[in-house]
Amino acid sequence: MDHGASLFNISSTPAPRALQALQEGGWVEPWKGAIALINEAAELLPHDGADPLFQGRYFQGRPGMEQLCEGLLHQARGMHTGFETLVRDVARDRDQWVLKDSEGAPIAEAESLVLTGTLLAHPRSRLTFGWPNPPLQLLAEQLQDPLLNHAMAAIASLRFAARSSLLLRIPPGESEAWLALPFRLLTFTPSAQLRWGLWRVSIQPLLDGSCAVVAHSSATFAEEHIGIYGSRSAMARQLGLTPSPEQEQQVIADLGASLSDVMTPWLPRGASSAVDRQLMRWGAAFPLAPGLPPELQWNADLNLGFCGDFIAGPGFGRVEGAMRSAETLGAQLVGLAR
Repeated sequence: MDHGASLFNISSTPAPRALQALQEGGWVEPWKGAIALINEAAELLPHDGADPLFQGRYFQGRPGMEQLCEGLLHQARGMHTGFETLVRDVARDRDQWVLKDSEGAPIAEAESLVLTGTLLAHPRSRLTFGWPNPPLQLLAEQLQDPLLNHAMAAIASLRFAARSSLLLRIPPGESEAWLALPFRLLTFTPSAQLRWGLWRVSIQPLLDGSCAVVAHSSATFAEEHIGIYGSRSAMARQLGLTPSPEQEQQVIADLGASLSDVMTPWLPRGASSAVDRQLMRWGAAFPLAPGLPPELQWNADLNLGFCGDFIAGPGFGRVEGAMRSAETLGAQLVGLAR
């Protein structure tokens, strides 16, 4: 199931060049689901277009959003991938970038390094993983490169809005009622978020006849439950952490009760009580403006680049922004290789 973005939009022109190849390869397709807005009185309204996600054209991965990433990897040539390993440290050795695991052993070396996320550079790694300092910050203090110092200061100032996400799998036979709802994506007005502690609900048909229901909490709810992230989360697996079962189950129960209450006009109470449930904390769900300035994306002296949804520009904070920032950086890298 798509536990984060269940769709993406392209709100400005021209579209990222990668989009055409992804569509032609069958990796993504137009998203045609209905979007609705609910207020604190449980009145269903057409969405007002105020949310940047609901502007322009909508797309989804085929059949899931992971296919967007698969499609991008498919276009690459001669790529070596290394998954399931947490990069714990980064170093420089004779003008080479060296990535290290949690034991300090080298994972990979390269002339150039591109970071598509901020975990190695942002102070949130202290809270998320309990690290004393972000690895790239420590390295920057050693290198004293002016442009890197500027980029690190800008990254440190970035703020992210988190979400606590309830993931449900509705089995075949029970999924029809969910799939018959008058929306596939339900979003909440600010006052509705205060009432239910929910921000969005996504209903996703799955290939086996079941469906996924993903209920994202409001930012306020996520902040109130900042240390509760789910026993099956990637963070728990990578760090070998054992979250409190009582706290986890309480958050699942609270989000489940809110979801049931919201769905009362269309579904009987308890319609989601007998399905698989899990909790995921989406820690850096949404970067907040202004974002990292594009002029700090590439450091030619160190061959260090940044791209992702946290880069300022069109599509900021969304898949579109991540794609555009990657193409901007990629053009610079291609120019260097010529």
